[in-house]
Amino acid sequence: MWGRLQAMVVKELWAILRDPRARIILIVPPIVQLFVFGFATTLEVKNFDVGIYDRDNGAASQEFIQRLAGSPNVGRIVSVHSPAEAREAIDGRAVIAVLTFEQGFSGNVAAHRPAVIGALYDGRRSNAAQIVAGYLDRIVADTGASLAATAHLQPQDGRSALEVSHWFNPNLDYMWFTMPGLLVIISMVSALAVTAQTVSRERELGTFDQLMVSPLRVHEILVGKMIPPLLVGIVNSTLYLIIIPNLFGVPLTGSLPLFYIALILYMCALIGVGMLVSALSMTQQQAFLGSFLVMVPLILLSGYASPVDNMPGWLQVVAEGNPAKHFLIISEGVFLKAMPAVEILANTWPLAAIAAVTLTASSLLFRSRME
Repeated sequence: MWGRLQAMVVKELWAILRDPRARIILIVPPIVQLFVFGFATTLEVKNFDVGIYDRDNGAASQEFIQRLAGSPNVGRIVSVHSPAEAREAIDGRAVIAVLTFEQGFSGNVAAHRPAVIGALYDGRRSNAAQIVAGYLDRIVADTGASLAATAHLQPQDGRSALEVSHWFNPNLDYMWFTMPGLLVIISMVSALAVTAQTVSRERELGTFDQLMVSPLRVHEILVGKMIPPLLVGIVNSTLYLIIIPNLFGVPLTGSLPLFYIALILYMCALIGVGMLVSALSMTQQQAFLGSFLVMVPLILLSGYASPVDNMPGWLQVVAEGNPAKHFLIISEGVFLKAMPAVEILANTWPLAAIAAVTLTASSLLFRSRME
C-alpha cells in the first residue's frame, strides 16, 4: 500500500511541478500578493488635503494651523476665502475637509472661553472622512492641552487626563493587523486553486479512466491527490512565516509547533472543500470557477475584512463552519499575542471537526464518481 501511495503522490507532484511556469505560479504570485495586498489593504488615511477658512487670523488659529501642517498625515493646507469656495473645494474633491475659524476665535481662547472650530467633511468618502475627523479631533485636543498648559490651567473638577495604551500593537501599525490575516487568506487561495484542479484535470486530459483500472484503491487515489496540495500549502505558509517577521517587522511571539498543527488541520479542511469542487467539475475551467465561488464567502466570513461579531446572528453561526475564521484567530494570536496553548487548541478542534466533515464528504462524492 505504501508503495502505491508513494507512486500516486509522486505522480501528482509531477503533474503540478513538471511545467516550469506552473512551478513559478505556485511560488511567485503568492509572495507578490503578500507584498501588494500588504500595502494595499490598509485603513490608514495619509496625505489628505484640508481646506482652511480663517476669518480670525489670530494667534490661536495660526497655532492650530501650524500644528495641522506639521502632522505627518496631512498633505496640503488649502486656503479658502468664502463659504462658496469651501463648498467648491469639497465638491471638486480638492480637499476632504474644510475647517472654519470664526471671528473672535483667538479672543475666546485668550479669555478662556469656549472656542469653536467648524468642520465640513466630504460625505462621499465616508470612511476616510471619519478617520480624518478622528485625526483632526486629536490635533484639536493636543492644541487645547498645550494652550491650557501655557496658561497654567488645571483640568476641571480635579479630573486627571486620560491615558490610552494599546496592547499587542502599541504603535497601531496596520501591517501588524493585516499580515497575519493575509497569511490565512493567500494560503487558502493557493490550497483551493491547486486542489480544485486535481480530478478535473484528470477528466479533461482523459487519464481519469486509467486511474479507475489501475491497481490503486479509491482511498489511495484520494489520499495521493490530497498530499501534494497539503505540501504546497505548508511550503507557502513557511515562506510567509519567514518573510513577515523579517521584512515587515511583525513580531512572531507564539508557539510554532502549535501553529503548524493548526495549519495542517486548516489545509485539510480546505483540501476537503477543494476536492468537493474538483469532483463536481468536468473541466478545469469549471473547477476554477467553482473554487472562486467558494473563496469569496470564505474570505468575507473569515473576519479579515470585517469583524464576525458585527455580522447578524445567523451569519455568525454560519461563520463558525468557516475554517478561515478559526485559523485567522490562531494566526493573529501566534504572531501578536503569544497566545497560550489552551486558546490555540480551543480554536484548533473546530478546524479538526470541519476537516473531518469536508474530507468525509469529498471522499464519499469521489467514491461515487469513481463507481
